[in-house]
Amino acid sequence: MTAAGTFFGDLRIVLRGRDFRKLFATRLSSQFADGVFQVGLASLFFFSPERAADPVGVAVALTVSVLPFTLVGPFAGVLLDHWRRRQILVVANLVRGALVLVIAALVGVGVVGLWLYVIVLLALSLNRFFLAGLGASLPHVVPRDELVMANAVSPTCGTLAAFTGGALGYLIRREFGVGDATDAFVVLVSAVLYLGAARLATRMHPDLLGPDDLTDPDYRLTHGFQNSQDDAARRPWHDLPSVSAGIARGLVEAARHVWDRRPAANALLAIGANRFAYGITTLATVLLCRNYFNDPDDVDAGLALLASVFGASGLGFGAAAVLTPLATQRMRPSTWIVTCYAGAAVVGAVLVVRLDVATALVGAFLLGLCAQGSKICVDAIVQAAVDDEFRGRTMAFYDMVFNIAFVAAAVTAALTLPDDGYSPTAFAVVAVLYAATALGYGMATARLRARTGS
Repeated sequence: MTAAGTFFGDLRIVLRGRDFRKLFATRLSSQFADGVFQVGLASLFFFSPERAADPVGVAVALTVSVLPFTLVGPFAGVLLDHWRRRQILVVANLVRGALVLVIAALVGVGVVGLWLYVIVLLALSLNRFFLAGLGASLPHVVPRDELVMANAVSPTCGTLAAFTGGALGYLIRREFGVGDATDAFVVLVSAVLYLGAARLATRMHPDLLGPDDLTDPDYRLTHGFQNSQDDAARRPWHDLPSVSAGIARGLVEAARHVWDRRPAANALLAIGANRFAYGITTLATVLLCRNYFNDPDDVDAGLALLASVFGASGLGFGAAAVLTPLATQRMRPSTWIVTCYAGAAVVGAVLVVRLDVATALVGAFLLGLCAQGSKICVDAIVQAAVDDEFRGRTMAFYDMVFNIAFVAAAVTAALTLPDDGYSPTAFAVVAVLYAATALGYGMATARLRARTGS
C-alpha cells in the first residue's frame, strides 16, 4: 500500500467512530477560523505599509501569539481535569467569536494600540485552551491502538484546515486591497467561523470527552449534582475558587506523574528543544520574506512570499500525516522522532551554505514534515503514557513547554538576527540543536528500552 493509501485508510478507520467525527468536525472548523484570524493579524502587524518589520517587532508579535497559553496554562490544565471538556470546547469558541468581533471593530475604526493587544492576547489564550482540550479529549473518542493514527489525521488535518483558512484570508486581502478596513473584514469572517465551530461542538454529549471523574456518582454528589440532567456548565463556575486554590498542587502532581512515566518525559524534553529551533527559523522566515527576498516597501510581495513559504510548510505537515503512520508500522515512534530531528538537522545545514527562494520553499516543506511527524508521535506517546485524571494537566503542560520554547526562541532571535533575517550562524546553531536533540533523545530511549526490556 502507498503512503497516501495508508493515510486515507487510517482516516477511514478513525472516521468510523461517530464521536470522533464530531470532535474532528469541531477541530477542523475552529482551526479553519484560526487560519483566517492569523492572516488578519499578520497583515495588521507584519505587512502593513506603515509598520516596519524588525527582529524585535516580529519577536514581540510572535510572543503575543504564544505567550498567553504560557500564562493561562496552569489554570487550563487543572480546569481541563475538573470541567467537562465538551463544555470547554463550546464556551471557548463562543467567547473567542465575541472577542474577535471586538477586534474587528477596533481595527475597522483604526484603533491599533494597547487595548487591541490585550484583546488579541485574550483571544489567543482561549485558542491555546481549546487546543489543549482537544488533545486531552482525543483518547475518549478512539481506542488506544488507534491513537497514533488519530494523532496523524486529526491535529494534522486541523493544521491543514488552518492553512486553508489562511489561504482564504489571503485571497480576501488580495481581492479587497491593503488597509485596516480589509484587515477588519478578514477578522470579522473568522469571528463568524468561531461561532459556527461552537455550534458544531454542541452536537457532542456533555459527558463524552471526560474527565472520567465527573461521571462518577459520588464525585457528582460531592460537587453539587443531584442527577445527570444538571447543567454541566454550572459546576465549574461554582467550583472555581477551590479549583484555583489547587492549581499549584495539581501541576506539581502532574509533573511528578509525567516524570514517573519516562517515555512521556523524554518526549516532552525533545519536543521543547525542537520547538526552540523551529521558533528561530519561523522568526527568520518572516524577516527574510519581508526584508531580504523583497523590497521592504513592497509589503504585498513580502506577504505573498510568506504565504508561499507557509503553504510549503503546510504541505510538509500534510506529508507528515501520510508518512508517519506508514513509518511507525516499520519502526518505533521514538525511532521516527529521531529520524525527523536528524532530517531537520540536515535541512538546517543546507541553509547555512545556500539560501534563495527555492531553497527556502523546499526547506519549509521538509521542516514542516519533520516538525509535524515528530509531534504526531510525541502526542501519541504522551497521551498513552499518562492516566486520564492527569491528562488535561499534562496536555496543558505540554503546550506550556511548546510555547515557552517558542518565546525563548523569539527572544534569542530578536537579540541575534539582523533586520533582514539572513544569518548563516543562526542556521548553523539550529542545525546543531536539531542534531543534538536527535542524538540525546535516541540515547535516552535506548537506555529506557534496555532498562525495561521493551
